[in-house]
Amino acid sequence: MIKDLNFPSDIGNLRLVEKAIDELSLELDLSDEVYGNVLVATMEATNNAIIHGNRSNPEKEVKIKMKLEDKELMVHIEDQGEGFDHMNIPDPTAPENLEKINGRGIFLMERLSDEILYIEEGRIVELKFKL
Repeated sequence: MIKDLNFPSDIGNLRLVEKAIDELSLELDLSDEVYGNVLVATMEATNNAIIHGNRSNPEKEVKIKMKLEDKELMVHIEDQGEGFDHMNIPDPTAPENLEKINGRGIFLMERLSDEILYIEEGRIVELKFKL
C-alpha cells in the first residue's frame, strides 16, 4: 500500500496531507495513539518542508510518499530546498527557548516517530512508525 502526494508549497495544502493520513488511518485501522503520532509528526515535517525548505515558493513542490512495509509505516517528505543541519537545531526545552512560539517541530517529530532519517542534508525526512 502506497500513497503519493505532490503539491505546490502553499500552507493551505496541509489539508491534503491531513486528508491522506485520515484515509490511511481508516485503511490500516490505526490506534488513536499511532494516528496522533503520524498526524502531528507528518504535519510538522510537511510544514517545515513548505516554509523552511521551499520558502513558501509555490513554484517548488513538496513530495510525500507513505508506504507500509513489515508492520511499519514509512512517511517520506521531500522538498526542493537546500537542506539544513539537523544536528544544529536549538533545544526547545532550554530555558531561553521555552517562550518562543516556534522551533518545536523537529523536537516533536523525533519524539513521536519510532525512527527519523535526514537524507540529502535534511531535504528529505523519513519518519517511521511501528504499527
